[in-house]
Amino acid sequence: MNNITKNKHSNELKPDVLSWQSIQLDMKNKLGSEIYESWLKKISFIEEFNNYILLSVPTRFIRDWITSRYLDQILQIIKIYKKSIIRIEFKIIEKNSNNPQDERSLKTNSNENISFIKESFLQYNRIDPNKRFDTFITGISNKLAYEASLKVTESISYYNPLYIYGGTGMGKTHLLNSIGLELKKTNKVMFISAERFMYQFVKSIKANEMVKFKEYFRNTDILLIDDIQFMNGKEAMQEEFFHTFNALLDKGSQIIISADRAPNKLSRIQERIKSRFSGGLVVDIQKPDAELRKKIIEKKSDELDTLYTNHFKISREIQDFISSEITNSIRELVGSINRIVSFSRIYKKSPNLSEVKVILKDLLNLGENKVTIDLIQTIVCKYFKISKNEMLSSRRSRYLVRPRQTAIYLTKILTSKSLPEIGREFSNRDHTTIIHSVKTIEKLKEENPEIVENINKLKNQILYNK
Repeated sequence: MNNITKNKHSNELKPDVLSWQSIQLDMKNKLGSEIYESWLKKISFIEEFNNYILLSVPTRFIRDWITSRYLDQILQIIKIYKKSIIRIEFKIIEKNSNNPQDERSLKTNSNENISFIKESFLQYNRIDPNKRFDTFITGISNKLAYEASLKVTESISYYNPLYIYGGTGMGKTHLLNSIGLELKKTNKVMFISAERFMYQFVKSIKANEMVKFKEYFRNTDILLIDDIQFMNGKEAMQEEFFHTFNALLDKGSQIIISADRAPNKLSRIQERIKSRFSGGLVVDIQKPDAELRKKIIEKKSDELDTLYTNHFKISREIQDFISSEITNSIRELVGSINRIVSFSRIYKKSPNLSEVKVILKDLLNLGENKVTIDLIQTIVCKYFKISKNEMLSSRRSRYLVRPRQTAIYLTKILTSKSLPEIGREFSNRDHTTIIHSVKTIEKLKEENPEIVENINKLKNQILYNK
């Protein structure tokens, strides 16, 4: 009885305090030692908030890699210890930082010209020293926005407000960051996303601290607001923003705004606010043209050559392939380079073009909807010269088991289907069978080069009809 009471008491206490050491151990056990040592070990715990936690990593590359591949699994592990945690935020803290405040404090630093609300989470959006004007690569599609941003740093209020719009991953935040970085040398700068502005607004109302809210946001020389479209439909907040906007204009402060669309295309935003936005300089960033994409790939490749001398190089063939196939955004271009770098570091070699096509399959203009389970089954059956009925049967003959496992493995890596969904498409097999098949093929790939060659041939047939 005492043991039951003790266990119950432990379970009640478990959600109250997060043990990062225990979470790290769980990550290592569930995601594997290799992944943990290569990536997850570099994560440090900073602070816990009401429904999210703040973690730090040493570089943006590590942050992007972790968030794109392991974030959901990490969150699920954390939720075991505290169910109320619904998201994870990352902060970049370089290894050579010797300032303990950099990791543990999120309060305003009075020695800086960047203004943040005390004891808030606004510093997550602090100005990034790496996003400068000299690291912004220009082309026909973004030249006007770049020149306008430079002009603002030379003459405050010359264009007021400056409104920059364009699709996701086009460089809007980079330009806002560059402006803030340049102007913070002599001005009081506040850089915040519309989402954070809304969060702080609601928090201030609940805490009955609207006077402090108004003081913080109106007592600044430069206000940079990112992703203003997320202010849609929030009438009370829009009202406060409108008055803040006017107060800053009256005192000669510079306002720079970014959005994913032009002012007149904003939905559920007050007409008077859209009118104010249109009253300044409105510039757009279009999709990167072929020349700009090529320049970006070349610059990133040169940076890698400098960083990883004699380790690996991205061939001209692959550079040309990426710049011609990935056309949607600059962020996707940079992300593609990051993936190739990670592949090279893990497998200790530079990928060939076929491998690059697989690595970047979701970024290429192919569309995942073209890769169906039925297509995979059909191609695998044809390759191994068996019928689909034989593959989906319950028979366990060796000449059927290997093709079946191969088809399951390819379905897992080439589609976003869950394990139960895959099982249903393979004659209602249990998800443990699916896991076993995937692990079997992965092990065979390590032991048998012929298996690797077969898998690569099948991937090319499925993805590119080759």
